[in-house]
Amino acid sequence: MANTDAEILLIRQVRSGDAPAWRLLVERYEGRLTAFVDSRLRDRPASEDVVQETFIGFLTSLPHYDENRDLEAYLFSIAAHKLTDHLRKQGRRPIDQLGSDGNGRPLDEVPGDIRAASSIARSDEQRLAEERLLAESITQLIDEWRDKGDFTRLKCLELLIVKGAANKDVARNLGLSEQAVASYKFQTIARMKEMARRAGLSLSSWGQS
Repeated sequence: MANTDAEILLIRQVRSGDAPAWRLLVERYEGRLTAFVDSRLRDRPASEDVVQETFIGFLTSLPHYDENRDLEAYLFSIAAHKLTDHLRKQGRRPIDQLGSDGNGRPLDEVPGDIRAASSIARSDEQRLAEERLLAESITQLIDEWRDKGDFTRLKCLELLIVKGAANKDVARNLGLSEQAVASYKFQTIARMKEMARRAGLSLSSWGQS
């Protein structure tokens, strides 16, 4: 099913770095994605983490996303891959646990840009350049926020990126809502990707497992 005009507008707003549009997208699909993942995992905290990774996977794949591709189906395909990865890390068998995608295909075989992109090996030179850019971008953001006295955002950055904490744990630690933490993460990644674009590099794989 094709996206509606409203969905296409929302996607374009998210692409432009519009934080309210990002919050709206999360609010619209978070419940359905969580129900889908939790029906397989039966572990609510783990399911919420998988859904958060799904949204980050969507965000980082936006440069390659075709607006004519059904948004909900695309999000669920990312969720299926993230869920498969989670089960594999636990030593569980994804096909047995997940069943199929409704079209007779095991969920760990659902075709999609995320899997295709993650399977492409990058050269050592390209990877090192991206790692340098990532470090430089983080340093620049830290300096900028420190100058502004935005220590809440700095602490968010440290917990999310440096320590790899889950959104809900960061929210609890800093006394923020999970939505506020997700918004901080979105804005940070968007800034870093823009810095990469200006440098002629890509951070499209950042944030994916």
